[in-house]
Amino acid sequence: MAMNVEAVIIGGGPVGFMLASELAMAGVKTCVIERLEKPVPHSKALTLHPRTLELLEMRGLLERFVSKGSKIPSGHFSMLDTRLDFSGLDTSCPYTLLLPQAKTEQLLEEHARSLGAEVFRGAEALSVTQNGAEVQTIFKDRDGSVRTVTSQFAVGADGAGSTVRKQARIEFPGTDSTITAALADAALLSPPPSGVMSLCTKEGGVMIVPLSPNQYRIVVVSPYRTQTQKDVPVTEEELKADLIRICGTDFGLTESSWKSRFGNAARQAKRYRDGRIFLAGDAAHIHFPAGGQGLNVGLQDAMNLGWKLAAAVKGTAPLWLLDSYHEERHPAAEGLLRNTEAQTKLIDFSQAGLHLRSMMSELLAFPEVNRYIAGQISALDVRYEADPDMPPHCLNGSRLPDMELNLPDGSSERLYSLLQNGTFVLLSLIQEADDHSRIKGLRTVTASLAEPDGKLRGVHTILIRPDGHVAWAVDASAPDCADLIQTGLRRWLSVTSRV
Repeated sequence: MAMNVEAVIIGGGPVGFMLASELAMAGVKTCVIERLEKPVPHSKALTLHPRTLELLEMRGLLERFVSKGSKIPSGHFSMLDTRLDFSGLDTSCPYTLLLPQAKTEQLLEEHARSLGAEVFRGAEALSVTQNGAEVQTIFKDRDGSVRTVTSQFAVGADGAGSTVRKQARIEFPGTDSTITAALADAALLSPPPSGVMSLCTKEGGVMIVPLSPNQYRIVVVSPYRTQTQKDVPVTEEELKADLIRICGTDFGLTESSWKSRFGNAARQAKRYRDGRIFLAGDAAHIHFPAGGQGLNVGLQDAMNLGWKLAAAVKGTAPLWLLDSYHEERHPAAEGLLRNTEAQTKLIDFSQAGLHLRSMMSELLAFPEVNRYIAGQISALDVRYEADPDMPPHCLNGSRLPDMELNLPDGSSERLYSLLQNGTFVLLSLIQEADDHSRIKGLRTVTASLAEPDGKLRGVHTILIRPDGHVAWAVDASAPDCADLIQTGLRRWLSVTSRV
């Protein structure tokens, strides 16, 4: 049986469903092919970081996620004693949200389905091939029937062992695991007093986080077991012995519902695009899960790619736009691999290693150092290359924090609420702005800032991308301001496409 859609996503995890939501919201006929019949009940990832929360806020989704999780105003770098302070960062979401990945996936799947994305569960992708005009995906559905779906584009969000990446012959260079660690979700009859624990000694490292009133995530890095192969099952006896050795107690560990061993393999796809095929999330990058960043970077990949693919499907994308996905997200994941490799290096329980950890912890007590590292872990420091065809401006390529805007009718609105439909926003901070309201995919807003912002002083107009980054900004002092705005709109949107 053959079917036609505009975009196929192979992999129905959080990244696949985030991307499906973005495409479906834009009116792109989208289907998701997911091998598993039911969502996985256990959660590799537990945290959503500030930048991811900002993206959810842009789509009006933040509250439904916050209502299911717990806000924590800090993060960690390699389990160091000094925590990363998110509370002072320039964001409307200055916290990590403790929310198991299974719940994140459930909320995103519900959202994608509500927008009209079609989801095939229990369906295994057998082949993904392309010619210059289309992609053919052959998959076996849950009753064993082989089906073919033809699409304009396909995205591999199918994890580290990505079938899509392999069939597109995209190289995945990097390093294999040199160490492994263990985790478990279990009940603790005598949990740590605060419920949370992070401890590193010469005997190893332990992190404990409560998932629910009677369930805890326990992560153990034992210097005596770092060479254990990843496929060797984790036992309760092993966990208890390590906990007693490192912490002096096993906290009454019992009833473990999930146990897993993980490594520090670090790899990144050489290219995120091959013609009409794209990669996102773990299909594009894998690393040691230090700092809880992997899921977040994958969701940020999806947010970057979604509006670009939608524009290509609708025929409004400039020729260079799809290539910008690799150009922007590949360096972002390179930064992720660098900081996770640095964190792995700090997991050293020798005398010298513990001294280094102590020194790093002392350095993190300096606010500037803390803010610098927190910017990396939170992904708030991600800035894309400025548009080379527009005059330089300090805002170009940067993310805009949420801010309150005063509208001409006397009302006020938050900037991120203007992005809920996934369109570009042309924000004019000068009252006599030209009318561009007839350009398809563009929302024109004239407003003033409710509170002064030094970065926006003297700015006439900003074109804000659907992912909240600045496409370009033009100062009021520019001699050819109106022409620059027209040029910028022609460059980023197909101005021949009218409503």
